[in-house]
Amino acid sequence: MFDALTRLFAKPEAKADLSDPKLAVAALLVHLAAVDGVMQETERQAIRGALMDHYDLTSTSVDKLIQDAARHDAEAVDFYKFTSGLIQLEMSDRIEIIRMMWTVVFADRTNHELEDNMVWRIAELIGVSSRDRTILRNQIRGRVAEDEPGQ
Repeated sequence: MFDALTRLFAKPEAKADLSDPKLAVAALLVHLAAVDGVMQETERQAIRGALMDHYDLTSTSVDKLIQDAARHDAEAVDFYKFTSGLIQLEMSDRIEIIRMMWTVVFADRTNHELEDNMVWRIAELIGVSSRDRTILRNQIRGRVAEDEPGQ
């Protein structure tokens, strides 16, 4: 608690760090993967894959991005510093962010209520409608169900 208050009143971080949407998205994905208490390896791989595919990153670049994102996430007191710049993106990019988030949520084949809540909050903050959020959730959940053994 004291650390959070200290960070809140400390000198502001350089804004340039989060001017790159890739870093903001990566930080949100890292936080999402751990919001239920444990980051599974499947979630870690889902983050890597989503970032590599969407931003056309190399393995080395994505690993550095995730490391930087984890550091920024650990220093954050809320999501605003990550979402404030994302609202400026095209709607298709914001929808893709929510798609990436659902991919991470369902990577471990479970959907924890804290994950659901976080995706809802981020979607609201970046202006993605509840309709679009729900459609994306059902699409990703449906893909996971199709990949289940014995289906």
